[in-house]
Formats: sequence, structure tokens, C-alpha cells
Amino acid sequence: MREICLKCFRPLSSCFCKYTKTVDSGIKFVFLMHPKEAKRQRTGTGRMAAASLPQSEILVGIDFTKNRRLCELLSDPSYYPVLLYPGKDAWTSRKEGFAQSVAGKKLLVIIIDSTWFCSKKMLRMSPNVTALPKLSFAGNYRSIFTFKHEPAEYCVSTIESCYYIIKEMQEAGIVSKDAEPEPLMDTFKRMIVWQLEKENERIESGVPGTHAIDWKYTKIKDVPSFTLSDGTQIGGRKEADQGSRKVIK
Repeated sequence: MREICLKCFRPLSSCFCKYTKTVDSGIKFVFLMHPKEAKRQRTGTGRMAAASLPQSEILVGIDFTKNRRLCELLSDPSYYPVLLYPGKDAWTSRKEGFAQSVAGKKLLVIIIDSTWFCSKKMLRMSPNVTALPKLSFAGNYRSIFTFKHEPAEYCVSTIESCYYIIKEMQEAGIVSKDAEPEPLMDTFKRMIVWQLEKENERIESGVPGTHAIDWKYTKIKDVPSFTLSDGTQIGGRKEADQGSRKVIK
């Protein structure tokens, strides 16, 4: 039986907690995690983000209408709760009136940590969450999560969402600029490189994959090159013949 990290719930062989650093942004993040997402440790980034963000919380469920802890947080007058979700009426850090609305309170950002399909069900069953003011990004971002295909170009991973929210709130002067959010992306980049390198090892060994569309015909994946905040270079492998495919018989 594999040993599991009790912090991120990943196997110790793929635990990235040793790379995490505290990012005390002055924002409280609460991750509403679908039970399926809670079991997916290979590509999930919610727990990884929570490991770096002090006072962040993970609540697992589908219907949060009567979730005691969430209801306590939403009724706490010291917080200004928002739901990170796109929409025409959503707040952004640059939108007029947002800074004034948050003034004197701590920003409480609720993030749905699930697939888009499951998140829609979670919101449909949780009217107390749906009723919250929406918060969206002021900028346009594309995920660096090359291991996983997002449903749309504007979709980013959970840990990237936290990073961009912190950066935008700092730029708008809503939270202090003392906290350095780069460690979030550093850990994320390490995870991407590790996953792609492990996938390439699997392909080269001839072991079939677990995905229905990729179990037999596979090709070596590009491993992007990243520069971490301390200047360290990681990744960078590219396959010479991108058209070659290895057939597993």
C-alpha cells in the first residue's frame, strides 16, 4: 500500500508539499470541492493551492445550502464574500465601486473546485452560493496546464485562479503587496513538468495508458521549459519527431 501525504493526499512519491511556501495574501480562499475532485489527486490543484494559502479551507460536497461551516463564513460580517465565476455583472478588481464595497472587510473568495459539468450541478443545488456577488478576472489569461485540456481558452486551474486573483487585488490596492504569490506558480510548474515526464516514461516503457482515447496510440509529450521565481530552470524536453506515434500491442 502506497504511503499518502496527509496534507495534499497525494502519494509521497508525487507529493509537492516540500516545494510549497506560505503566501499570506490577506484574502481568505474557500474551495468548494466536488467529491469526485477530492479523489482526483493526479491533476487536481485545489489542495496544492490550499497548502500555500494560510486560513484557506476545503469543503467537500455538492449541496452546500446547509453546510454549517460555509453558512458561518457567509454570515460573518468581517468578510466580503464573492464567488469566483464569470458573468457580465461580475465584479473585477478594476470595476468602479468594488474597492469601496470591500473596504473595512476581508475578501472571502469562494472557488468551485470541480469540472465545469459538476460545478454547474453544485451551483444549481447551492442557491446560497449562487446568490453571492460574482468576481471575475480583470485580465485575460490562458492556462499553462498543458497536461490537461480545459473546456475553453479562458479557463484556468484552481491554483492559477488564486495566483491571478492575488495579483489583481494587489495591483488594485485592495490587499497588501507584501505577499509574493509566485510560489503558487512555482509549485504548479513543478507539478506540470513532473507529470509530463512521468507520462513520457510510461509511453517509452510500453505500458498502456488509462484514458480511453489514449490507451493504445501514444506519442511523447513536449515538456515545457519554465523559469521559477528563484531563477531555477526546469523542464524543456522536446521530441525530435513530433509525428511519430508508438503503438502498444
